[in-house]
Amino acid sequence: MRQESAYLRSVHREGRIWNISVAVILLLVPVAVGLIYRTMPDWHGFALGLLATAPMYWAVGAIETVTYVPMLGAGGSYLSFVTGNISNLKLPVALNALEQAGVGINSEEGEIVSTIAIAVSSIVTTLIIILGVVLITPLTPLLNAPALAPAFAQILPALFGALGVVFISKNWKIAVAPVLLMLVLFIAIPALNAGTVGIMVPVGVLFTLGVSRILYKRGIL
Repeated sequence: MRQESAYLRSVHREGRIWNISVAVILLLVPVAVGLIYRTMPDWHGFALGLLATAPMYWAVGAIETVTYVPMLGAGGSYLSFVTGNISNLKLPVALNALEQAGVGINSEEGEIVSTIAIAVSSIVTTLIIILGVVLITPLTPLLNAPALAPAFAQILPALFGALGVVFISKNWKIAVAPVLLMLVLFIAIPALNAGTVGIMVPVGVLFTLGVSRILYKRGIL
């Protein structure tokens, strides 16, 4: 217990340091641009734009924290929120690693496995981005070939389809309700798209928890 507490304390300490440092660095970029070019934004317009958009991002940030942290663990969450692409990369990587290792995220082993998986994923992603930047010019004609367009359009569906089969097959009774909900919402409301993932994932999680509790109370689960 002492080792676990010490480990988690170190994760939270270093995680806060790195997250705050990254936030400061990101905010310093526009400040540096403004100082270099001796120009500053229209503060009145800036305030109006902030008031119109900030509450939405605050709400999404709070919901994503409550939703993702129990699935990613402490260390994995700090890494994921710094590197991004949580729903379409870091979360699938962590869940698959936990599945392969046969451990739960609520254990110390699961915490370590999730953190390592997300760290490796971040390193691989960075290396691929660097490689892409170097090769983007010579590969542009090939990547823009019409014959490859259908394949690129199916990358994310293929990823989530493979993961979905694994997790849905474990308990299909729980999976039916959220799958039907998302199908109905995205078909009935065309405005919902990839930009709404930050909101729809927590909605799906809360809906699934509610339905699962009802099924459990009725003895179906």
